[in-house]
Amino acid sequence: MAYRLALRPETFLCVPQPSGRRNARSYRARMACDRVDAPKRPFTPPREVHVQVTHSMPPQKIEIFKSLENWAENNILVHLKSVEKCWQPQDFLPQPSSEGFYEEVKELRERSKEIPDDYFVCLIGDMITEEALPTYQTMLNTLDGVRDETGASLSSWAIWTRAWTAEENRHGDLLNKYLYLSGRVDMKQIEKTIQYLIGSGMDPRTENNPFLGFIYTSFQERATFISHGNTARLAKEHGDLKLAQICGTIASDEKRHETAYTKIVDKLFEIDPNGMVLAFADMMKKKISMPAHLMYDGRDDNLFEHFSAVTQRLGIYTAKDYADILEFLVTRWKVGELTDLSGKGNRAQDFLCTLAPRIRRLEERAQGKAKKAPTIPFSWIYDRQVQL
Repeated sequence: MAYRLALRPETFLCVPQPSGRRNARSYRARMACDRVDAPKRPFTPPREVHVQVTHSMPPQKIEIFKSLENWAENNILVHLKSVEKCWQPQDFLPQPSSEGFYEEVKELRERSKEIPDDYFVCLIGDMITEEALPTYQTMLNTLDGVRDETGASLSSWAIWTRAWTAEENRHGDLLNKYLYLSGRVDMKQIEKTIQYLIGSGMDPRTENNPFLGFIYTSFQERATFISHGNTARLAKEHGDLKLAQICGTIASDEKRHETAYTKIVDKLFEIDPNGMVLAFADMMKKKISMPAHLMYDGRDDNLFEHFSAVTQRLGIYTAKDYADILEFLVTRWKVGELTDLSGKGNRAQDFLCTLAPRIRRLEERAQGKAKKAPTIPFSWIYDRQVQL
């Protein structure tokens, strides 16, 4: 099954891209000519058209996931923490009922003054990504064989998705409140960006297929672990140890979630190595799009590209990280050691085992040719200029 869906130009960005891509406004004008009769939606940013494939997993393979219910209960649900043992956002924020609340807020604001604007752009982009959590739960519930069929299903897969969502929900809450109290950012513009992003959704091209979906989540959880870890490191360098603790704590959650998702893929490689190596190669050929690739603030048609360029420059999430994650997963899942594959499987294996070095070479060439990046205003920080 396939149907056409409109998507923004930056949909298939796998890693931060250098500036100087095609002119977004002329592209949008061309697309508008192609879609004269399309209804105007109040939340929809500029889009481009591609064919979206759905339900690509053969129906008989759904039985694999039904047979893994008990395995998931014993091996995946153990990576969740009980609510009573989980940290909560309030553990890291000024206590509003305390006599010293205003003094604590003042101290937070004083610390935040030492942090440069480009760091705030990255932190805000990370927070907005976390706040679009409804989209990510929706995506997981599109996957055949593991979705929550009722909204309160007692299957292990459904319990995992709901509890994972509940744990992740704290990340956006904490970062949002920190940024609000800092006084450094335009919260209304940030809130509009969150609304646009949730309204726009995401298209990771996982095709309702849990083979593809769990490869995507394994990659993304490691990417967010790296990103939050690097924001923690930079916060410490800028002297805000509380913010460093916040980002490091979130990174620790992402690492635990990564462990669970990669363990699922471990098991799928054990059951169907040929099917999984094909799925892994398919995801990497399509490129891993970032969860917030449809980010938009009502002004900047290329907001995600610009945010990504800043994260690349600061070393928070880079093309090198993308290649490193790929290499890590190839090693983790022992892709190079697979045997008895089909002809397509062997070709997929070769592709995966040689892809990371090729990405690094391309990135080195791009860096060698890169010109000094321009500065642009970001609405999130009252249109102050930041270098890309």
